[in-house]
Amino acid sequence: MNPTLRDRYERLALRLAELDATLSDPQLAADIQRWRALSREQAEVSGIVTRYARYQQRERDLAAAQEMARSEGDPEMAAMAQEEIAGASADIEQLQAELQLSLIPRDPDDERPAFLEIRAGSGGDESALFAGDLARMYLRFCERQGWRTEVMSQSDSDLGGYKELVLRVEGDGVYGQLRFESGGHRVQRVPSTESQGRIHSSACTVAVMPVPDEAEELTLNPADLRIDTFRASGAGGQHINKTDSAIRITHLPTGLVAECQDDRSQHRNKAKAMVVLQARLRERERGERAAKEAATRKGLIGSGDSSDRIRTYNFPQGRLTDHRINLTLYKLAQIMDGDLGDVVAALQAARASEQLEQLQAGGR
Repeated sequence: MNPTLRDRYERLALRLAELDATLSDPQLAADIQRWRALSREQAEVSGIVTRYARYQQRERDLAAAQEMARSEGDPEMAAMAQEEIAGASADIEQLQAELQLSLIPRDPDDERPAFLEIRAGSGGDESALFAGDLARMYLRFCERQGWRTEVMSQSDSDLGGYKELVLRVEGDGVYGQLRFESGGHRVQRVPSTESQGRIHSSACTVAVMPVPDEAEELTLNPADLRIDTFRASGAGGQHINKTDSAIRITHLPTGLVAECQDDRSQHRNKAKAMVVLQARLRERERGERAAKEAATRKGLIGSGDSSDRIRTYNFPQGRLTDHRINLTLYKLAQIMDGDLGDVVAALQAARASEQLEQLQAGGR
């Protein structure tokens, strides 16, 4: 095992002793939030320390078996020693893999619900149609995962598809699975309006943002917000087109905008738009931090900035290519029908591998 990683596990054992002592202090019960945070950390660190102790024990078992195999003249005992060597070696390999993964820092946002925003880009009507295809792909994927989806805002295109669509997705591990979808998505195909059969390229941008925790919401100055009401457009029946129930909130210092017209209630639309604005502001901060980190170390998966072209969907070849990890799959029809599991798993594995390499190099 890498000496740097061994040192980390030794320090975690010391940290566990500190946590045990702190949690045994009766006065800590007065600060319930700190008690909960330390209890969660204790449970996590305890699991790692216990696994490392098991790893060290199997190392000792392996050394003893190897010594027995070298010195024992009895063929039966030598065979037993070889059997123990094989078992201990397999356990050590498994425990080492588990220990390495346990050190990868977890993003607390990974378990949170998320806003999924799809926006048509270059390519005119074809881009809007592709935005509709992406929306269907993600909705089917969410359905496969058993996640709940809610339309927060949508702007339909005249010929079909969307100029913009914002979904709220709730379920287990939503943001952790969708976070790498942020970026530029390019499609190559023959549009239905193309009479010569020529392949055209168009693009959409996708942004995935964790829904902010109510306890950690940003405090916004009302003077920094401009709130406009307008009549909702699109589907919704007679009522939705006769009242100014739609809400648009502009954060003046940053120019970020969030709107919601899905509900008939102006009050509920305002509340929804405010949550989306909070998420966009937090994502802006996250992006700025990622940009600073990228100045010294370029991440494999990238910052998730919408200007990054992350993926190409080539319909004539039935091919999907994710440019960040050089992943190519020839199952585009299934993917567009929501079968994103292989793509998500590959991106998560690439990120875990990158983080593990950084840990082994001694950096965070």
